[in-house]
Amino acid sequence: MSKILVVDDDNDMCLLLSRFLTRNDYVVASANSGQGAIEWMKKNKPDLVLCDFRLDDMTGMELMGKIKEMHPQASIIIITGYSDVKDAVEVMKLGAFDYVTKPLFPDEILLTIRKALAEGPREVAVTKTAAPAESHSSASPKFTGNGQYIMGDSPEFAAIIKQIDLVAPTNFSVIIYGESGSGKEAIAQQIHEKSKRAGKPFVAIDCGALSKELAGSELFGHEKGSFTGALNQKIGSLEVANEGTIFLDEIGNLSYDIQVSLLRVVQERKIRRVGGTKDIGIDVRIIIASNERLWDAARAGKFREDLYHRFNEFSIEVPSLRDRRQDIMLFAHHFLKLTNSELGKSVKGFTREVEEILNNYIWYGNLRELKNVIKRATLLTDGDYVEVKSLPFEITNFYKLQFDKPAAPAPTERETPAPTPVSTGAPVSYENKLKSANLDAEYEVILDALKQSNFNKSKAAKLLNIDRKTLYNKMRQFKEFNLA
Repeated sequence: MSKILVVDDDNDMCLLLSRFLTRNDYVVASANSGQGAIEWMKKNKPDLVLCDFRLDDMTGMELMGKIKEMHPQASIIIITGYSDVKDAVEVMKLGAFDYVTKPLFPDEILLTIRKALAEGPREVAVTKTAAPAESHSSASPKFTGNGQYIMGDSPEFAAIIKQIDLVAPTNFSVIIYGESGSGKEAIAQQIHEKSKRAGKPFVAIDCGALSKELAGSELFGHEKGSFTGALNQKIGSLEVANEGTIFLDEIGNLSYDIQVSLLRVVQERKIRRVGGTKDIGIDVRIIIASNERLWDAARAGKFREDLYHRFNEFSIEVPSLRDRRQDIMLFAHHFLKLTNSELGKSVKGFTREVEEILNNYIWYGNLRELKNVIKRATLLTDGDYVEVKSLPFEITNFYKLQFDKPAAPAPTERETPAPTPVSTGAPVSYENKLKSANLDAEYEVILDALKQSNFNKSKAAKLLNIDRKTLYNKMRQFKEFNLA
């Protein structure tokens, strides 16, 4: 069986990879420092070294040089963060087989390891050394007019800004596509501010939050007595936005009847209030947004095809936050500034470890999720910098959740019992072993409940038949014993 050395100054990462690779039929040793790895290699010969690019006592590049001297036949795979990718490419030129970027995914890393062991070590192509990676520094944010939104600084967002500059002066209708929370409203706001309608009303409506019964009243308004509860006349959002811009987010959620009425607005520039008998002329620019392809929805009969063609004069694609990681800390600092102002606090920034966690997390909820995480973390921060303890459980435990799955089948027919992993860490007392063994069982049960409840802690506590406070106390214990 192939012998793998895992080198990472993060104990949890070493433990996760050791368990995962052991389940996949490898003999695994781990070291928490470059020097610890060197000491282990004086007595042992690894087939492959899986090494973090950033170690406390030396860089992955420096350690790689030592490995090449001691065991030139060992393949080397570098684990790197997003900001270290350029350096990782340089490391490959110096003889590393490949690199994998955080967050790590089991299938990807297993495939890379199998390939490296099959092909053997790479030859050194270049002998120059690369400069060490610099720490993240935020670029100056580009604000929209109200100061609440900023535009990203990534190449993907630079392309979007060019599209905004192109379409804003026109009167075109615009469809903005993007995942929920990716910043579609900020794009619409920017189009409005750069248009000839700037200074006029900008009205944003979340169509997903409108019930079928009230959508017509919200958009078109209603007359007094037009339905039960209509005690007064109401001006609709389209009328409020007259001469300005209306932004209809998640437009695909509107009922078919409302879509018919909206088609008349687009074609004739007229509205009629619910219960009214008189048409009202309006001049409003309509920008819509959707997280699904409206053409596909039209073909499926969920959205009027004629309405789609009326709106489809220009479209903009907003990439998800995970596809523009360069923007993560830019937005994080912006949300920190807004939260400081809201809470009357003066938190200066984030620790290096927190920045790495934020950069490596997959932001399923995009900017909306990032904003909520920063607000919560700022509230919980007592010092000058946001620390790891202030981040939510599901974000700080992201790696464990990725690897907490059954092992993928190895590409072999033989059955081999999983070997016992080798460790270079310090010995643990039997008392602590007993405590952590009991906690480990609790941890697995609580983790399963959190997954089932989509990490909603109140729901998880109900599933476990405990109160929320007890759940938090258990999670705090897990951190003390390095289980979480």
